[in-house]
Amino acid sequence: MSQFPPMQQPPKSHSTAVLLSMLLGQFGVDRFYLGYTGIGLAKLFTCGGCGIWTLIDLYQIATHKVPAADGSPLAP
Repeated sequence: MSQFPPMQQPPKSHSTAVLLSMLLGQFGVDRFYLGYTGIGLAKLFTCGGCGIWTLIDLYQIATHKVPAADGSPLAP
């Protein structure tokens, strides 16, 4: 049994998530960054849902509707 508490990771950045969504969202990099591995793989294999999924995710991330996978809000 460990004596040390689990390490907390710093919060994910909202501006980084938006930038990744704009530039690499078609490949699912934005979802991988936020911790949604399954959705990231689906976007990767479908080329972002032929671009439609990419636009929807860009809108949702830009309007703060998608938190990190652990439920924490994105840092400004």
